[in-house]
Amino acid sequence: MSLAPWLIVPAAGRGTRMRADCPKQYLELDGRPVLTHTLARLHDAFPHGRLLLCLDPHDRWFDDAMVPFADWRRIDGGAERADSVAAAVGWLGERVGDDEPVLVHDLARPCVTVEDLRRLYAAVASNEAGALLATPVTDTLKHADGAGRVAATVPRDGLWRALTPQGFRLGVLRAAFERAREQGVAMTDEAAGVERLGLAPTLVEGRSDNLKITHPEDLALAALILRAQREAKTPLQGVSP
Repeated sequence: MSLAPWLIVPAAGRGTRMRADCPKQYLELDGRPVLTHTLARLHDAFPHGRLLLCLDPHDRWFDDAMVPFADWRRIDGGAERADSVAAAVGWLGERVGDDEPVLVHDLARPCVTVEDLRRLYAAVASNEAGALLATPVTDTLKHADGAGRVAATVPRDGLWRALTPQGFRLGVLRAAFERAREQGVAMTDEAAGVERLGLAPTLVEGRSDNLKITHPEDLALAALILRAQREAKTPLQGVSP
């Protein structure tokens, strides 16, 4: 396994739930586009990483200056997230070996920390079935009856929320997409696809502030998280670190 991971970032979506004039990856977050923050976090963790950025072929908002990586490629993305990741996996399959490490990260998760990224990659390097960032479920879960009423309370013991990145050897990821195509299943979560191969990816507990920006109010929350993360890294004046 090489030391520098391949990083797949699907960024071809429209983000219609944001009800904005541009895709959510280009909305302003703390003075910069969301996409810029996300790529900067990945670069901070993996400065020698190799980026495959999946974009809409007709994207008119993207600027090369948003990318901090020296080694990167633009890949034409598809209508769905899984289409974009599949295109990137197919590109890699024609060029590199099956043992290469691949991390897939949602562009809408700009608050992932460098520490979590590196811990996840270490787990990928030591587990043949791959690994994913996740957090234990802490809320009480209710199962609905289809009519807006509670049918049951679901025990949360052993339940985790899947986050990204999710990381695997390229060969495992390729096999997962091939199995999904054969079964006619949409692979919206890479780990779920790998599970269909009979493998069990490792859960790497990540921070709960690895927020996914989905709704308009998430932008303000992400800005607060980024600010808090910066302040936590800044030593207080007059106090030795």
